[in-house]
Amino acid sequence: MKTVTAIALVSQKGGAGKTTITMQLAAALAAAGRRVAVADLDPQESALRWAEAAAGGAPCAETVFGVAGDARTIARALERGARDCDIVLLDCPPSIEHPHTLGALERADLAVVPVVPGPTDLWSTRAVEKLILLVQQRRPALRAALLPNRVQRTALAGDVLEVMREFSLPVLPVALAQRNAYAQSAVEGGSVFHLGRAAQAARDEMTRLAAALLDLSGAKKT
Repeated sequence: MKTVTAIALVSQKGGAGKTTITMQLAAALAAAGRRVAVADLDPQESALRWAEAAAGGAPCAETVFGVAGDARTIARALERGARDCDIVLLDCPPSIEHPHTLGALERADLAVVPVVPGPTDLWSTRAVEKLILLVQQRRPALRAALLPNRVQRTALAGDVLEVMREFSLPVLPVALAQRNAYAQSAVEGGSVFHLGRAAQAARDEMTRLAAALLDLSGAKKT
C-alpha cells in the first residue's frame, strides 16, 4: 500500500497564516512534481473556500476535502481522501485544544508551526511546542519545526527571530515575508505560482519551503 506523507500546519491562534501557507505550499509541492491533497480540519473551512474560489481557474492541489472526527476517523478519512497522492497537508484549527488538532498530530509525519514575529505569537507558540513535545514522547517519529511567517524588516522581528532559536523545536531555514502576492492569489483561489513576474520573490520563498519540508519529512524522491 502506498504511504502518503502527512504534514500538519498547527497554531494556537488565528492570524498565523496556516491556510495561506497550506495552499501556497500545495502549489509549490505540485510544481516540484508531487501529487498533493489538502485536508481541511478547521471548522471555518477556509481551505475549502479557497478551493471553491478557484473554480474554472488553476487549483493549488489535486483535491481539497473536509475532515472531522476523532483521531481514528481522521486517519481513515485521510487514507480515503489522499489515496492517489504523495503528500497530504492538514490545515488544523487555530487551537491546540481542538480534537482535530490532536487527531492530526497523531497521524502527521511532520508538524509545521507558523510564527508571526510578535510577543503574543511567541507566547502561543510555547503552548504549541509543549503539546508537540508531549506527542513526540509517544510518537518519536513525529518531526516538527517552527516557520517564521509574515516577517518584516524591523528590529522587533529580528529580536523575535532570535528568541525563536531558543525554543526546543528547530526553526526552518526559510522565512516567509509579508507580501501582497500571497493575499492577491488567495482572492483568486490560486497561488503565487499562478501570478506573474511580480510574484517571483514569493514563488522563490515557497519553492525553498517545499524543498526544506520534503527534506525534513523524509519525503524526498530517490
